Amino acid sequence: MLARQVFRPANTFRSHVRRYATESSQGGSNTLLYGAVGASAVGLGYYFLSGTSKSEAPASKEERKQPPAQIKEPKAAFKGGDQGFISLKLDNVENINHNTKKFRFSLPEEDDVSGLKIASALITKYKGPEMEKPVIRPYTPTSDEDSRGFLDFVIKKYPNGPMSEHLHSMTPGQRLDMKGPIPKYPYEANKLSHIGMVAGGTGITPMYQVLRAIFKNPEDKTKVTLLYGNVSEDDILLKRELEDLENTYPQRLRVFYTVDKPSESWQNAKGFITKEMVKTAFPEPKTENLKIFVCGPPGMYKAISGTKNSPTDQGELSGILKDLGYSKDQVYKF
Repeated sequence: MLARQVFRPANTFRSHVRRYATESSQGGSNTLLYGAVGASAVGLGYYFLSGTSKSEAPASKEERKQPPAQIKEPKAAFKGGDQGFISLKLDNVENINHNTKKFRFSLPEEDDVSGLKIASALITKYKGPEMEKPVIRPYTPTSDEDSRGFLDFVIKKYPNGPMSEHLHSMTPGQRLDMKGPIPKYPYEANKLSHIGMVAGGTGITPMYQVLRAIFKNPEDKTKVTLLYGNVSEDDILLKRELEDLENTYPQRLRVFYTVDKPSESWQNAKGFITKEMVKTAFPEPKTENLKIFVCGPPGMYKAISGTKNSPTDQGELSGILKDLGYSKDQVYKF
């Protein structure tokens, strides 16, 4: 049971509205349409009234057999394997806060989908004029995997971060090389009963990818608890999207925020994510089919779970999660 005195969940949107569009069928009228049809034969003209229109011939047997127009299947822009890098054009840039922007890149074709699976990422590549080697960084898109024609990224600018600094200097029309998908955790609906997520800063993006997949699937009953730490309130990314999900699925999703530098009006947890926060918010280690996801800056990894040895080696479990009795098999580090 979650202790409300330790955390206060996100403010609810009680005005969330679902719209169901219905389209009424329009039947034919019973009114007879009469028209005058002229005909001539051997100089003799006459008129007659008709109860049915003869202006359109009935559909032929062959025409009635024609199949309905088929919807074009989307093509995956990123196929992995030996495909190599794809150059994508930056379409739009939106300022999110003092050091974060949202970038929209156009896929090669307007009907393309990304081709990403849950969970996976893309790697970006950039080589400046004075660089000996290109910079390569992984990013998780925030747009839905079914979105056609574009990819969205929410990216924070880090001091002396060559890729994030380059991205923040880009203007619409410029291009960036990308490759993928890079597979992460192979999520399957209902394989887990509960997921605990620990995210810091832009580490929210792979968590949001998994959350979208869970709650867009009406057959998936997985429950999720998210602990999300940031420097300040302004640094909380995707907050509106998280609040929307939490208030749409209040019995299955709980989100708890903590910030290092709170304002006087901040009413949630303060400081770094602590052992007490994890113990209070997450299910006990003995819970069946439980998984804990971790993603954030190096300092957070060290405190919560220990760092990865490499992209393919999760390393040993340490930190708060080990102290609380969670096992290595219960933890996945993005």
